[in-house]
Amino acid sequence: MPTQIKDELHFVYGDSAPSFTTVKFRAAEFKRGRKSLGYDEGSGCPNTATTDENIAKVHQMVRDDLRIEVKRIADVMNMLKERVCRILNQHLGMRKLSTRWVPRLTR
Repeated sequence: MPTQIKDELHFVYGDSAPSFTTVKFRAAEFKRGRKSLGYDEGSGCPNTATTDENIAKVHQMVRDDLRIEVKRIADVMNMLKERVCRILNQHLGMRKLSTRWVPRLTR
C-alpha cells in the first residue's frame, strides 16, 4: 500500500513528493487510527512560561550575574532549559559569549 501511495504522490508532485520512508510512516500512523496529518490537540509544550513577567525575571537574573547558567535559571524559574534558552535568544536577543550573556549584535 505505501508503495502505491508513493507512486501516486510522485506522479502528482514529482521531485517534491515526500520520501518513501515518510509515506510508510504516515500510512502506519493512519492504520493505528490517526485521522489527520496536523498536530494533535495539546501536543507540544504550552507557551505559558513565556510571559512578560518571566521574561523580565530572566532578564534581571542575567543582569545580576552575567555568568549565570541556563540550568540555574531554569531551576529558579521552574521551567524547561529549552524555554529559558528561547527567552534569552529570541525575546532578549542575547547569546552566550565565552562565559557571559551578552546582547546579540545585529548585522
